Amino acid sequence: LGSELLAASASKVSTATALAGKSAVALYFSAHWCPPCRGFTPQLAEWYKNSLKAKGLEVVFVSSDKEEKAFNEYHAEMPWLALPYTERELKATLSKKFKVQGIPSLVILDNDANLITLDGREAVTSDPTGEDLPWKPAALKDVLAKAKLVSAAGPVTLDQALQGKTALALYFSAHWCPPCRGFTPQLAEWYKKSLKDKGLEVIFVSGDRDEAAFKEYYAEQPWLALDYSDDKVNKQLNSTLKVDGIPSLVILD
Repeated sequence: LGSELLAASASKVSTATALAGKSAVALYFSAHWCPPCRGFTPQLAEWYKNSLKAKGLEVVFVSSDKEEKAFNEYHAEMPWLALPYTERELKATLSKKFKVQGIPSLVILDNDANLITLDGREAVTSDPTGEDLPWKPAALKDVLAKAKLVSAAGPVTLDQALQGKTALALYFSAHWCPPCRGFTPQLAEWYKKSLKDKGLEVIFVSGDRDEAAFKEYYAEQPWLALDYSDDKVNKQLNSTLKVDGIPSLVILD
């Protein structure tokens, strides 16, 4: 980030001093001319002032503005640091390093400048109070341990679900998805005929848009499900396993 940054007041500050003691640093790639950016910036500023700053997050605005006047005007709306506009070469290097292809983009680094996530916008939107800051990816077993699971008969624990099982399949699917609705009956048939008896347990992780659709779809399935209300674990599973399309079946031993 160079030796100096601009404070919210536009005065120069030492980068080392400004970032000392922070638990995480968010590089905020944004621009005055970008409507989605101008929609997201006030939200981020509110979350930052209300809780994220106090919990150790610092934000550094990395501008994609086309002229310095626009940069100055936009930074004046922000309560955090900025990379000086004159550092165009460094801005290009950061964009390339973190594969920034569109804005707004929020890249989260730890206090040693190691990458935590390229999708900081999702992280902060899911957790605007910073409860899980610095948003380091949780180990899959820890995510599953917190999951609220249900069966047709009611709630079950993970230990109950895995008792006597040799493998676990996480089934990412949704009622609205035609390929899913084609695959689910096949998987259900295979599960009932042999896979269940051979030690496989399946957990449905829903991508449905409302609980009514989830319930209707889950009624067709003979296995367990992640409770529809457990949105946090749902997002963590999708993120940790990099699920980018459905239906998707992830097998764990």
